[in-house]
Amino acid sequence: MPHGGTGSARAAGAAPSKAAQSAAKATRKIRKTGMSTNLKVTLGVLAVALAVLAGVVLVNRGGDSTPVAVAEAVVRPDSHRLSTAVDSKTTVVEFLDFECESCLAAYPSVEKLRAEYGDRITYVVRYFPIASHPNSYNAAHAAEAAARQGKFEAMYKKLFDTATVWGHQQQSQAAVFEGYAQELGLDMTRFKADVASTQVADRVKADAADGETLGVQGTPTFFINGEKFTGRPDYAGLKAAVDASLNS
Repeated sequence: MPHGGTGSARAAGAAPSKAAQSAAKATRKIRKTGMSTNLKVTLGVLAVALAVLAGVVLVNRGGDSTPVAVAEAVVRPDSHRLSTAVDSKTTVVEFLDFECESCLAAYPSVEKLRAEYGDRITYVVRYFPIASHPNSYNAAHAAEAAARQGKFEAMYKKLFDTATVWGHQQQSQAAVFEGYAQELGLDMTRFKADVASTQVADRVKADAADGETLGVQGTPTFFINGEKFTGRPDYAGLKAAVDASLNS
């Protein structure tokens, strides 16, 4: 999240800088001596400029780490990777909501792209559940609980393959997701405990918070090598961007 407010507050409460003190001295000296009006005005403007410059430096020091924080928000060490490129040249990140119709529409293109490029690209999935979708968080929690038993990709596929069955239902689909977990051979006692845990909820929220830091406003949102993808989220659009990266 942006930290500009903290940096500004810190600057406002800091002790006067040497530049600001010098500016104040210059102003007092002007008052004591009989300098011409033009000279007084010139020195006064310089004093104000120095004070403003000192304040800008203090504020900017507080935000030096922001670009690094934003870059780190694209992919975390624990982000779910569906494939990993040996050369790490091309990384595609998708912020998604399992109950999002646009994500479901992009899913076949994503799977076609992954089948074609395999481990030539790193493909990363991040959670970004939309609150207005009744079971978006339930689905994300089910996927994360499955991930804790090494079955993230299997649950990821299951949720999209059956999205028209469980999606956009006002009642909870938790029991449906438990059925999927059982089909995948998961330890059900552990799965249910994980789904209900604060650790899983916090993990999903952490992904969503990174998305907000990066300016994600809807799903699916893709990043390729850290840059937000602004083309059409279909096979042709994604393939063109991936090819440009691999051939660069």
